[in-house]
Amino acid sequence: MTRTLLVAPTGHRVGLTATSLGLVAALDRAGTAVGYAKPLAQLRTSGDDNSVALIRLTTRLEPPAPIPVERAEQLLGEGRLDDLMEEVVAVMESLTGFDVVVVEGLVPSPDSVWSTRLDMAVAKALDADVLFVADGSSDSDDHLAAAVAIAASSYRSGERPRVVGCVVNRVPDASAEKVFGLAAALQRHGIALAAAVPFRPELTWPRVVDVARELGARTLVAGDGSRRVSDVVMCAQAVPGLLPLLRDGRLLLVPGDRHDVVIAACLAALNGVRLTGLLLTAGIKPAPEVMRLTAAAAATGLPILVVDELTYPTAVRLHNLNPELPADDTDRARAVAHTVADALDPAWVQALPEPGRQRRLTPAAFRHHLVEMARCADARIVLPEGAEPRTVQAAVTCAERGIARSVLLATPAEIGAAVRALGISLPDGVDVVDPTTVSDRYVDRLVALRAHKGMTRAMAEERLADPTTVGTMMLEAGEVDELVSGAVHTTAATVRPALELIHVAPQARLVPSVFFMCLPDEVVVYGDCAINPDPSAGDLADIAVQSAASAAALGIEPRIAMISFSTGSSGSGLDVDKVTEATTIARQRRPDLAIDGPLQYDAAAVASVALSKRPGSLVAGRATVFVFPDLNTGNTTYKAVQRSADVVSIGPMLQGLAKPVNDLSRR
Repeated sequence: MTRTLLVAPTGHRVGLTATSLGLVAALDRAGTAVGYAKPLAQLRTSGDDNSVALIRLTTRLEPPAPIPVERAEQLLGEGRLDDLMEEVVAVMESLTGFDVVVVEGLVPSPDSVWSTRLDMAVAKALDADVLFVADGSSDSDDHLAAAVAIAASSYRSGERPRVVGCVVNRVPDASAEKVFGLAAALQRHGIALAAAVPFRPELTWPRVVDVARELGARTLVAGDGSRRVSDVVMCAQAVPGLLPLLRDGRLLLVPGDRHDVVIAACLAALNGVRLTGLLLTAGIKPAPEVMRLTAAAAATGLPILVVDELTYPTAVRLHNLNPELPADDTDRARAVAHTVADALDPAWVQALPEPGRQRRLTPAAFRHHLVEMARCADARIVLPEGAEPRTVQAAVTCAERGIARSVLLATPAEIGAAVRALGISLPDGVDVVDPTTVSDRYVDRLVALRAHKGMTRAMAEERLADPTTVGTMMLEAGEVDELVSGAVHTTAATVRPALELIHVAPQARLVPSVFFMCLPDEVVVYGDCAINPDPSAGDLADIAVQSAASAAALGIEPRIAMISFSTGSSGSGLDVDKVTEATTIARQRRPDLAIDGPLQYDAAAVASVALSKRPGSLVAGRATVFVFPDLNTGNTTYKAVQRSADVVSIGPMLQGLAKPVNDLSRR
């Protein structure tokens, strides 16, 4: 199973991309199949994200293109974080066959106050572990560790801390004593030190071409643009005072009419001083006679640039130069990657691949999976409540996203009023059928289906005045693939025609329901919460088997917990006995499934509780399918979780019918 590792910052300019490059390099060295993605682009970036370009520059990986900033801001502004996370999941789909996938988060900035929120959402959507990156250049060990611990608390998922380590960059003194102190300070908060990366100033030095690009400088003499700027000297002194400052790696900043400085720099270059370059300010080019004197110096590779700004504003801009790696600086990018990779704890790196690790299906991944399955199915769905506003809007959305083709049962006048009220129009893929004009063609078939119950033509015509019955007959006739109703009608009004006309599937004992509960970090299945009031032990076993099949069909590994007020043999009574018997029957029917019960809810869902109440269970503490003993318990639990924890519940999805009919929850 692929392990996803989100590399997230604890502050500004901590070296996020450098850490990602180094981590990829270290995993590759260790023989781990490693992938990389940056699903959300940085605010400042246009076109390819620098991080993605650097990975392409230094490795053979081909990461997917990130979601543009404009798209992320649009969805966030519309309150559609869930939709954005679905797109993040879609970006990650191409990354298959890796042991570990490194996911680079967002760098916070004054222009992107939402970056930390998005990093947390990405961690949840991808069920990712988190590697923090911190700056060790100034804070004490204890202060740094406390800041990391505060950040880590935001990523916690129930009992799972998520954070698997911290890389501390720019450590001025990376001695063994310093590393030990950092590790001890972090460990006091339960966080492992993955690396203490020493500060190497040469890894921060930009090239002349980078300076020219950032400042918009014009080139007078190209020279060697790959020379690196280790220091900047503002040349205010006369030449005698300036001479000791003419050293290798220095960029001289001076107005273009300071001919004495220009000539002195050229003489220094001719005498073997490898100045990085001359940056002339105020938009002034040296006199032609002086420029002719620079020709010999130009042959040594000395670049000469000019900007229109005055000297002081230019110096400020140089001081604030973007410290991030340029996308085309291969040497610096590789040096940075190797420095981080060398600092990473080899044992920590070796432990990252987890072949037996079970990954949870997150809500974003589940929704994306549903949409992709629906697109492939290309189903035609009949909606008997065709003029209900939510139903109309849903039909339009399904058509626009290619999820399904909808049939709205309503009169043209009703549909016209609905779309005008919503301010939308019906796209291709949404059909409108007036049930009053088509009901006659189903009369004979309805009579035949219900003849054993004394159905007459008059009775059939009366029943077909109900759009739900018309829709059910369309489904029975194979004109549509599924029926969805219940936005304004009761569950009974939706289910009764299906039971009478569609019937229970041959392999099913009864028709139960399930809800897919989109918890913050995982999707689990609740059944039965809508249909069967007091199921017998045999019924409960059937609900368990059907619910497991529904979970597996939609990408959830079924681990079935038979819920009771008692765990194991800790309690007694008819209710506990029923759940115990149901567990036995379900295991006999499906010995291949992980089924356990009776289990209290906390023993089924919480690992620490399971350890004390049901040690050794394959289900306790990590159940994905919860089967409740009766409708009272199931319905109350799902509504309590949904409303109190602000959880999205998808359902109820009806099971056991010969053809799919689904109910909606009225609100």
